[in-house]
Amino acid sequence: MKSAHVDRPVLDFVRSDTPLLSRGMTAAEAMRAIRDRPTSQAAIYFYVVDESRKLAGVLPTRSLLLAQPEEKIAELMIERVIAIPQTATVLDACEFFVLHKFLAFPVVDAQRRVVGTVDISLFNEEFFGMPEHERPDDLFQALGFHISELRNASALRVFRVRFPWLLVTIGAGTICAFLARAHETTLSRSIFVAFFLTLVLALNEAVTVQSMALALEAMHAGNPSRRWYLGALRREALTALLLGLGCGAVVAIVVFVVGANLWSAFVISASIAMSLCAACILGLSMPTLLRAVKLDPRIAAGPITLALTDVATLLIYFTFASAMLR
Repeated sequence: MKSAHVDRPVLDFVRSDTPLLSRGMTAAEAMRAIRDRPTSQAAIYFYVVDESRKLAGVLPTRSLLLAQPEEKIAELMIERVIAIPQTATVLDACEFFVLHKFLAFPVVDAQRRVVGTVDISLFNEEFFGMPEHERPDDLFQALGFHISELRNASALRVFRVRFPWLLVTIGAGTICAFLARAHETTLSRSIFVAFFLTLVLALNEAVTVQSMALALEAMHAGNPSRRWYLGALRREALTALLLGLGCGAVVAIVVFVVGANLWSAFVISASIAMSLCAACILGLSMPTLLRAVKLDPRIAAGPITLALTDVATLLIYFTFASAMLR
C-alpha cells in the first residue's frame, strides 16, 4: 500500500450509491427501495437510519432475503453498529477491518448521520497487490501485516510504549514479595505452602490467559455489550468453579503423595480453587474494563491482568493458608 494513499481521507473512497433503509419500512418496502436504486457492486450489508438519517442499525443481506414481506426492518436489524468516522484516514479504516473483521462499514459524521459506506474492496490489488477474489481471512491477515509495516516505529518509540506496562509487572512482583514476607511465619511452619507456590501462580496465570482470550475474541467481533459481559461472567464463574474443584482435587492428591498431611493438602487445594475463580473473573473483566476506558486491550490487558492475578492469587493463597494452618 502506497504511503500516498494511507494518509488520504477515507471520504475519498466512500460509496454513496448503497441505499439506506428506514427502520419503519417493511421487508417488502425495503426490497422495492433497493430495486429502485441498484448499486454498482454487491451489497454485503444494508444500513438502517432514523428520520434524521442517523445510523440506527445494520441489516445483513441474508436476513433481508429470508424475511417475510410484512416483517419490520426495526425487528430484523442489528442495533449495535460499528461505524468509521468521516475524519478517519484510509489507514484508520484499514485498522477497523483488521480489528473487527467485517466486510463493510458505514461512514458517519459527528452526529452519526450516514455519509456513505466503505467495503473490503477498498483494499484490493491497487493498494496491496492482492486480487479481489482473495479469501476474506487471507485478506485480513495480509491487511494486518501491511498495517504493521506502516506502523513500524523506532526502537525508542517501541520502548516508550512497552516499558510502562513492564513497570506494572515490576510493581506487582514487588507487592507479591511483600506478601510473602508478611506470611513468612506460615511459610516456615509449612514447607509445602512454599513448595507449591510456583504451581499455584502458573495455574492461575494459565486460566487468566484463557479467559482473557475469550474477552479479546469477543472484542474482535464488535463492542461487547453489558448483556454479553454478564452472560460471559456467569459462564466463566461456573467454569472457574469446575476448574478450581478439578485442579484442587488433583493438587491435593499430589500434595498428599509427596508427604504432607491430609489437612495441608486440603488447605492448598481449597486455596487453589478460590484463586482460580478470581483468575477467571479478572481475565474476563480487565480487557472489558480497559476497552471501556479507551485503552487498547491488546497491549494493556496482558501485563495488567497477569499482574493483578498474581497479587490476587498470593493474597488468597497466603491468607487462607495462614488462617487454616495455625
